[in-house]
Amino acid sequence: MCTHPMPPVEPVGGDVVVQQESAPLSRHLRVHQDRGHTVLEFRGEIDIAAAVELLPHLDRVTGRPGARLVIDLSAVEFFDCSGLRLLYRARSRVLDNNGRLLLVCTHPLTLRVIRVTGLARLLPPLPSLDAALGQSEATSETL
Repeated sequence: MCTHPMPPVEPVGGDVVVQQESAPLSRHLRVHQDRGHTVLEFRGEIDIAAAVELLPHLDRVTGRPGARLVIDLSAVEFFDCSGLRLLYRARSRVLDNNGRLLLVCTHPLTLRVIRVTGLARLLPPLPSLDAALGQSEATSETL
């Protein structure tokens, strides 16, 4: 079973601690932590071959209780129904585990696919990672 530990933290001179960037898990996925969220950056062409590669990584993070996730499609160049299935699956698994999932998407064709299929009503696309994380922080403060 493949597990992805948290990025190592190393002391740097005195009390300063630096969190290292995580390496890409695959050519289609990079995962890192930002403001209390796990950010999954999908990259390149998200087709059936990429979906097969991404699924185990996606299932691992979406199966965690109370996960706070952001899927960032900003670096995606092509997105087909295989990518849609990944998003629907991620949303379902996160909700089943009492977590929260946000979506970042800016590419016009990918946005069109997300809107035409109705996914935008269930998982509204946000224009940037900062917008997603800012929205989450604002929501948390009102609870």
